[in-house]
This record gives sequence, structure tokens and C-alpha cells, in this order.
Amino acid sequence: MENQTLEGDTLLLEGLKVTHQSSIPAFILLLLIYIFIMVSNIGLVVLISTERSLHQPMYLLFCNMSINDVFGASAIIPPLLSDIFTPVSERYVGYIHCAFQAFCTHFYASAIHTVLMIMAFDRYVAICNPLRYATIMTHRMVLGLSVWAWAITFLMVVILIGLSVRLSRCRTVILNPYCDNASLFKLSCESVLINNIYGLGYTVVLLGSSLGSVTLTYLRIALVCLRSKNKALNRKALQTCATHLAVYVITFVSGSIIIVLHRYPHLSDHRKLASILFHVVPPAMNTVIYGLQIKAVRQKIFIMFTRNTTTGSK
Repeated sequence: MENQTLEGDTLLLEGLKVTHQSSIPAFILLLLIYIFIMVSNIGLVVLISTERSLHQPMYLLFCNMSINDVFGASAIIPPLLSDIFTPVSERYVGYIHCAFQAFCTHFYASAIHTVLMIMAFDRYVAICNPLRYATIMTHRMVLGLSVWAWAITFLMVVILIGLSVRLSRCRTVILNPYCDNASLFKLSCESVLINNIYGLGYTVVLLGSSLGSVTLTYLRIALVCLRSKNKALNRKALQTCATHLAVYVITFVSGSIIIVLHRYPHLSDHRKLASILFHVVPPAMNTVIYGLQIKAVRQKIFIMFTRNTTTGSK
């Protein structure tokens, strides 16, 4: 692939590497996972939007996570599905489309952390300041936090991708399953020092603020629970916080694996697989974790299914 030359703004994308024998099973598996991600996340957003009893800050903030999961999965999985049955030598992609996909992948990965940060703030107020929760976490505050999470992410990613798009290109082959920022600036023969500096700062600020805020939040929550003798409060705090923490750990670990594997070029195939799983596992697991662990959501889902079953039997 490295020796192939193309003209204009057309690039050659490596895509998903599968054997001819495994192409159909891989396609079916990815398609089923994508359908599950779309149905479960969109279904949860619709459920929270239509059920007035779920119009609480915690659930409204989680809608941001589901929307982002749909966005992230849609940016990666459909192109991968189309590449499975396309010969490697014919997987062409336009540069503008590639840059847009790179923007989407980094926007998704960054928004996960900013959304989880505002969700952690909600849990902190609910448990550490329960008497002031209603006055602090108003609908206006929820909207403001959501806008902040998306706006900060948008600004950071626009700068990240903009620094790569400005570079001239001397290569046309992307050795990656999909387009990302690294794929873009590796197409250039110019110095990418600025890209590396900003990319490092971007990662440190995002992951540092995310990990720091979530860690401090849960330390404060743990202290409150240890001092409190209210078992009902502690049980509720454990349930909601364990759910949020499980989602955060899955996201942080899956993202960290990709960063670590970048250090080992001989494990490039493992890194590529990990990067695909990052856009598959968290979106599929988030709704399962929230749907099964949070009692209010679980009850509403059960009522909906029983109601539909009863209606169908009539």
C-alpha cells in the first residue's frame, strides 16, 4: 500500500483488515452491534424525554452520553462495514471526508470525558449537598453544563484537526482502520512539532482534568458516606455512583490502552483493534449499565415492555 500513488485529494485507506473467510461473520457481528447501539441509545433518550418522572438532572445529563455514543459509533462503524467487502487496493476516501471523520472520532472521544465530568458534578451536589440540590441543579444549570461540555470539546478538536489540515501533503496512504488526527499529519513531510506539542497538551489537559475531577469528586462522596449513618442515603449513593464510575472506568481504560499501544510500533495491529473497540464497547455498554443498574430507568423499561406485551396479546 505504501508504494501506491494517487492524484488530487483522494487517499487510500487501509480500513478493517479481515480475511475472505471471516468477512461475512465480521460484517454480521459489526452490523448487529451497531443496530444494538443505535436502538438502545436512541431508545433511552426517547424514554427519558417522554417520561416526566425521568426529567431529573442525572438522566437529562446522561442523554448527552447517549447522543455522543450514537455520534461516535456512526462515524466509525458504517464506513468499516462498507470496507469489509471492498478490496484493500480500492478503499479510496476523499481528503475532506477523511478530515471530517477525524474530527468526529476525536470529538466523540473528548466529549466522553467532558460529559462524564459534568455527570460527576451532578452526583457530587446530589450526595454532598442534598438540601441544595434542587436549587443548584436547575434545568438552566443542566443546559449550561451540557453546552459547556460540547463547546469546550468542539473548540479543542477544531484546533487539533485545524493544525493538521494546514499541512501540505506528500503521502496518500493511511495505514489505519479509519481517519484520525495522527493519520492526517502523517501524510505531510513538514515538521509536525506544533501538532505534537498541542496534541500532548490536549491529551494531558483533557485526561488530567477528567481523572482529577472524578477522583476528587468520589473522594468527597466517600467521606460523606463514611460520616453519614443514613443507610438509605449510602445505598442510593453507592448505586448511582457505581454506575457512573463503571462507565468512566470502561471509557478511561479503553482509551488508555490505545495511548499505551502507540508507544509500541510492533503492536500496531493490536492498537488498530483497540481503536475500533473504543468506538464499539463503551457505546454498547453504557446503556446496558445505566438501564440495568438504575432502578427508575429499569422500572420504566419493564413497564413499557409489559404494556406492549399486554397490548399485543389483546
